[in-house]
Amino acid sequence: MTRGFYIGRFQPYHDGHHRMVERIADEVDELVLGIGSADQSHTVRNPFTAGERIMMIRKSLVDYDLVTYAVPIEDLDRNSVWVGHVESMSPRFEVAYSNNPLVIRLFEEAGIEVRTSPMFRREELEGTEVRERIRTDGDWESLVPDAVVGVIHEVDGIGRLRKVAESDGSDATADPE
Repeated sequence: MTRGFYIGRFQPYHDGHHRMVERIADEVDELVLGIGSADQSHTVRNPFTAGERIMMIRKSLVDYDLVTYAVPIEDLDRNSVWVGHVESMSPRFEVAYSNNPLVIRLFEEAGIEVRTSPMFRREELEGTEVRERIRTDGDWESLVPDAVVGVIHEVDGIGRLRKVAESDGSDATADPE
């Protein structure tokens, strides 16, 4: 049996992530989805909680014939120990999936096989673009699985994203990044 690991912030889980999971499903028996920046929420860059992102993923994958685990991974800001942190929070896995150069490097240095994948419609299927469309009342629903649309409406993600994007007029912005 082969178990893979795929990490993302999933802010929100979109069709690019979904296509990646479909591809990975052809190569592994089980998949761990690491919910990156799990300790972050209620900002423009990270509007959704880890629990909300888990709901998005689980509801989007309910019909898949693939055993999946969604595991929250908090930010460490210490790259040299990051892989050990991921491994301590996750079921054991044999292969990691990522297109992020730093993530690839960290896993490879830890002796873990890393596989990459072509990105799907990256100019649209990118979290920043999806969040901007949500905030500005653009067409975002066509970029995410139907289950994600439901979760975002359930948690008033549209209202939250618009509110956290507002400035209070001070030098600080709504998003501290």
